[in-house]
Amino acid sequence: MEKINIDRELDLRGEVCPFTFVKSKLIIEQMDNGQVLRVLLDYKPSVENVPKSMREEGQEVIDIKQIEPNLWEVIIRKVR
Repeated sequence: MEKINIDRELDLRGEVCPFTFVKSKLIIEQMDNGQVLRVLLDYKPSVENVPKSMREEGQEVIDIKQIEPNLWEVIIRKVR
């Protein structure tokens, strides 16, 4: 996989739905098209809901990866 440059990072450990998506959406709205956001999540339902909602908003979900036993990263590129 190509090296993805991360433009912003959002640590949402301790947050639950729907706040994980709302906070991610607020950050991505401040970003320029083509920029990449890395979101850290420790709430399992958010690992499914944040990417699903981002896709519905028209954003590109590049990767979803478990990086620790109870921690995931979601990489999102702003498309629009």
